[in-house]
Amino acid sequence: MKFLFDDESFDYETLRAAGFACYGGAELGEVITTARRIPDGDESAWLTEWEATADRVRAIGESAAQAGHLVSAREALLRASNYYRTAEFYRRDDPAHDPKARELSRLARETFWAAAQLMETPVIPVSIPYADTTLPGYLYLADDTGAQRPTVLFNSGFDSTLEESYFALAAGAVARGYHVLAFDGPGQGAVIREQGLTFRHDWEAVITPVVDFALTRPEIDPARISLFGYSLGGYLAARAAAFEPRLAALILDDGLYDYHAAHERIMPPFLSEWIAQGRDEEANAVAALMMAVSTTTRWALRNGVWTFGATSPADYVRRTADYTLAGIADKIQCPTLVFEAENDLFFKGEAPRVYEALTCKKELIVGTEADGAGEHCHTGAILLTLQRLFDWLDDTHAAA
Repeated sequence: MKFLFDDESFDYETLRAAGFACYGGAELGEVITTARRIPDGDESAWLTEWEATADRVRAIGESAAQAGHLVSAREALLRASNYYRTAEFYRRDDPAHDPKARELSRLARETFWAAAQLMETPVIPVSIPYADTTLPGYLYLADDTGAQRPTVLFNSGFDSTLEESYFALAAGAVARGYHVLAFDGPGQGAVIREQGLTFRHDWEAVITPVVDFALTRPEIDPARISLFGYSLGGYLAARAAAFEPRLAALILDDGLYDYHAAHERIMPPFLSEWIAQGRDEEANAVAALMMAVSTTTRWALRNGVWTFGATSPADYVRRTADYTLAGIADKIQCPTLVFEAENDLFFKGEAPRVYEALTCKKELIVGTEADGAGEHCHTGAILLTLQRLFDWLDDTHAAA
């Protein structure tokens, strides 16, 4: 579903930024005019122009706040947060030590929190005990009554952030009377940037502490806790649900059965063999050629090396082998909704594999190009996707 760029990665990420407009995360005119200033595939210009837009919109928000125009301030600061996240997206050479990447990520978090404090429903920052540290999170409440309500745990993916949870799920949830507990886990958001914790395949080690924490909150109905997996979270959440009996429901957006297989589908067979054999010098040379001609491949391998704690692209791809639901999917007991995107840029064909492997009560919903929901995670069709999600979840809770 072509939007504003010929480069497929630039086009998708621009649609992703624009798609959050439905919950105040973007203004279409700002997106279009920013995109016009960026040559196709120019990552330097991408950062410069999105940062300029974010700075300008942040200034509007800060000025409005100082003048007491709090709704205007909230709206502008929400957009600025999304634009800062977008600006930082391709800065992947060494994000942990890159001052610009760290600055943009910090600004994305700070502008979001400034906006969150001006929201009409409570947003509570939380620290979730995990191993010998904590995970940052937000508890989005549907109201301030303290009444127990059904709650969705937001599990983000390969590159999504805690702040993105508001646009992707929480805004639609609280409008329907649901609470949302969102967090950054290892490999994600502030946790990889500030704590240096990388992804792990045994994600139940992450979700069990999150559920433990959720059960300490009096606002959360312990019998109606659901888990939502976003993008790579479609694997992570499913893996965790197989070992977490306290979940009332599972939603995978989109379903991901085998993360390693998704990589192998875009590589020539000989390259997969070299990586499996440990011929990294040769494999990395080929990967470098692929990265030189594809923005999608360049970004994905750089982000993977960083977030998986790998030493090279070949090492990263090899590490993904443990990220599979083989022998695990049939252990999931709670009702499960699997989303599929017809034109998924990253995980095409994976959702049906998850659906077929499940033995629990299940449903598959396909987002099509015809209804505007055919892209990865149904970017550009958030309202439709959340309508389908929460209608299913309402019915699932009612039938329990």
